[in-house]
Amino acid sequence: MRASCVALSAILLSISTSGWAVDYPPPKQGDWIARDFKFHTGETMPELKLHYTTVGEPSGQPVLVLHGTGGSGASMLTPSFAGELFGPGQPLDAAKYYIIIPDNVGHGKSSKPSDGMKTSFPKYNYEDMVEAQYRLVTEGLGVKHLRLVIGNSMGGMHTWLWGEKYPKAMDALIPMASQPTEMASRNWMMRRIMLDTIRNDPDYNGGNYTGQPRMMKYAITAYGIASIGGTLAYQSQAPTAAKADKIVDDRLATPITADANDFVYQWESSHDYNASEKLEAIEAPLLLINSADDERNPPETGLTDAAMKRVKNGRLHLIPASAETRGHGTTGNAKFYSEQVRQLLQTAPQRTM
Repeated sequence: MRASCVALSAILLSISTSGWAVDYPPPKQGDWIARDFKFHTGETMPELKLHYTTVGEPSGQPVLVLHGTGGSGASMLTPSFAGELFGPGQPLDAAKYYIIIPDNVGHGKSSKPSDGMKTSFPKYNYEDMVEAQYRLVTEGLGVKHLRLVIGNSMGGMHTWLWGEKYPKAMDALIPMASQPTEMASRNWMMRRIMLDTIRNDPDYNGGNYTGQPRMMKYAITAYGIASIGGTLAYQSQAPTAAKADKIVDDRLATPITADANDFVYQWESSHDYNASEKLEAIEAPLLLINSADDERNPPETGLTDAAMKRVKNGRLHLIPASAETRGHGTTGNAKFYSEQVRQLLQTAPQRTM
């Protein structure tokens, strides 16, 4: 049985059942232990805890939802995402679908460096994270075939890898805010600068800090403003120096809740990502959803268009840039593409294992 190996909790994510105000069923949480998990480095963890959230009943058609870097299952339960997709009559209506949202390795309530191992925690990459997702879905929950795999940002890159590593495991794929090409150019350069800033802060102390490094908030704020938000949106929000200063001041004043080692591991895990070599292996219909003003995946390079020509049954939905879009953050709002999700599911053939 899908839940036979785990004890599902009916506890909501920071919200009591009585206070649940959205239309879809209350999320449930669970934990599953992947035993003797081997990382790409050759290191093995005897027990790797994988936390997950589900919405809907196991009798529904399984859908895997994958979060972005630094996120968790909770980050996919926002009004702008889950509230646009999981409700009655919506494209991923939880009365019809069984929605599975893992906390990835190193994230949320899954095993991570801050649990005690610090920098002795095995170095993981996207291949390891996808392998852990696959084991959770198939071994932990007993799901042998997925109706859909959909992911945003890092989750979008994971979706590309799912299509290549397990081409018969799903009916459809929706990678978002991503491209299947090598992590490089401005995207990696800015990640590298952010990580080096944290590591070179004396407070970091080689990962053996007693308090979070002071430069961490500046590194995160700089990367965030440079790589997410949208050019037109920022111009609208900060047309004067005073308003621009206010945005920066507000962000710097926001407490950083991330642990530095967890954060470094999360972002460094993207370094060797490159899904471009096996695109022809993808069998399921694939809908790539990107934003025209995505700072991390700029369409003007032509890389995405070239890659999509190699996907047998793939198409691109490019959201036009506007003052309403948020660059790399646009796909966090499903109102921009909910009908495209519905159309894909209406046309993608149902396959079985």
